[in-house]
Amino acid sequence: MSPPMTEFATRAIHDGQDPQKWSHRAVIPPISLATTFQQHAPAEHSGFEYSRSGNPTRQCLEESLASLENAKYALCFASGLAATLSTTYLLKTGDHIICFDDLYGGTNRLFRTCAANMGIETSFMVWIETPTNPTMKMVDLDGVSKILKNHPEIVYVVDNTFMSPFFQKPLDHGAHIVIHSLSKYINGHSDVVMGALATSDEELYKKMKYYQNSLGTVPSPFDCFLVNRGLKTLHLRMERHMQNGQKVAEFLEQHKAVERVLYPGLKSYPQYELAQRQCTGTSGMVSFYIKGGLTEAQKFIKSLKVFLLAESLGSVESLAEIPSLMTHASVPSDQREKLGISDNLIRLSVGVESINDLIADLDQALAVAQKP
Repeated sequence: MSPPMTEFATRAIHDGQDPQKWSHRAVIPPISLATTFQQHAPAEHSGFEYSRSGNPTRQCLEESLASLENAKYALCFASGLAATLSTTYLLKTGDHIICFDDLYGGTNRLFRTCAANMGIETSFMVWIETPTNPTMKMVDLDGVSKILKNHPEIVYVVDNTFMSPFFQKPLDHGAHIVIHSLSKYINGHSDVVMGALATSDEELYKKMKYYQNSLGTVPSPFDCFLVNRGLKTLHLRMERHMQNGQKVAEFLEQHKAVERVLYPGLKSYPQYELAQRQCTGTSGMVSFYIKGGLTEAQKFIKSLKVFLLAESLGSVESLAEIPSLMTHASVPSDQREKLGISDNLIRLSVGVESINDLIADLDQALAVAQKP
């Protein structure tokens, strides 16, 4: 018997990808573009019947994601918001979602408008992001789990997009469902829009599998192939994202043009100890307040050369944005102000380029921003 594959990197490369599953024994899972599959007899199929209900390429990815989140099951969706929307179908009219208002802008919009129109109020479900987007607040997952211990009817959901399963495993801290935008760190190359969820609860899995099929919120086989490919280098990329993110945060913290840096890896970060206890590392997400206001923020953003002015995050290239104008523009302005999403807040997704080039780029852009 072969030795078990226990380490993250090994599992990311091999789990869900057994060449014995296909007759030609290809080392890399083939892309199955077929929409339908031949059956032995009426209602007697070989595991797949129609590609919306199940697809071999998607199954490989789902098995690998489940393994990396220490889950029994995983399901992939056409986007992160498709996974989020599908999860809300666990609720019925009159149920509540307990969540931070400091959420990803798309999730905030979904809960405030679409879910509210379904009669779901913003307590059957607790929804957590940690760190939060874009103000990088950490949530004590064990603490939430203890609170919910006496409320087994409440579904505990954690969006793990910012950390990826390499640095944080919410199911190990009591969560029932983990949500991901696979477009971000897990794929890591800015060429796929996809989402996923993972769980070890069989009943929740069966319900979500039903909604995945019934709502038709499935990704394409080719996109599943791309994300599966990205998984193979996730551990390498996350280590570099963390190294670069830490150095960028330290550089910004001592810069005279910066008011404050939000990064869980800094010892000055208010929840540093929680981040150290709950996570095995930090990603490349760094937010900071530039001195001044929107004018200075825009001058800074427009002066960047290596960092690209773009939304999204978690890819190999470095990105920069102003959340109040971009990713969180749909959040009401008064709510943004309460959350600390002011016009001088800048969010960086630090990529895997040379750290010297990244710091030099930030330095020159900050200098331009502070000129009269």
